[in-house]
Amino acid sequence: MQAGRPNFVLKDVNLKVAEGEFISIMGPSGSGKSTLLNIIGMLDEPSEGEYLFMNESVAKLKEKQRSQLYKRYIGFVFQAYHLIDELTVYENIETPLLYQDVKGSERKAMVGDMLDRFQIVGKKDLYPSQLSGGQQQLVGIARALIAKPKLILADEPTGNLNSKQGEEIMELFTQVNQEGVTVIQVTHSEKNAAYGSRIIQLLDGRIEHASYA
Repeated sequence: MQAGRPNFVLKDVNLKVAEGEFISIMGPSGSGKSTLLNIIGMLDEPSEGEYLFMNESVAKLKEKQRSQLYKRYIGFVFQAYHLIDELTVYENIETPLLYQDVKGSERKAMVGDMLDRFQIVGKKDLYPSQLSGGQQQLVGIARALIAKPKLILADEPTGNLNSKQGEEIMELFTQVNQEGVTVIQVTHSEKNAAYGSRIIQLLDGRIEHASYA
C-alpha cells in the first residue's frame, strides 16, 4: 500500500433519512455499518463530506452545540448495553435527565413511567450485574427513550439476546417508531431488518443497495 493514501471506512455514502422512518442498515463485518451509525449519532466525525442533522451542518457546530443536539434529540442503544455498573436500574434510566437539568419531582415521575412501561418496577433497585441480558437491554432502551429523543440509533440491539427477547425488543422499536420516533438500526439479522421500512445494504464502505421493505 502506498504511503499517504487515505484508507476510507465509508466512501461516497449519500443517505437521506426522513423524520419518522425506520431504517435497517445491513452488511458484512467491516463494511462500515457502526461507523455510519456513529457519524449519524455525532460520536464520530467524517473526514470529508457533509452531515446535516435537522438542517444543521454538524461540522459547523461548536462542540457544546453538538453535545446539546445529541443529548436533546438522540438516544443510543448498544449491543453491549453500556449501563453504568455502579448505578441501580433506576439511576441508569434517570441519567439522561440529569444532563437536561430536569427537576427532581419530574424526573421521578418520568422514571416511574419508564419502569411501568418496561415492566421492570421490581428491578429498580438492582444493579446491572444482577440482571439478565434481556433485562439489561430493556434498561438500555428505557434510558435511551426517557429524554423523548427524535432519533433512536441501535447498534445490533438484539445481538446478545435470545430470539424471544429479541422479538420483544424489535416490537418495542416498532411501537416507538409508530409514536413518531425515527429509528435507525444496524443488524446482521434479516428478520430484524424486515421490521424497518427501508433496508440499506453496505459493502466495503459504500451503499450497495437500498430497498423498501
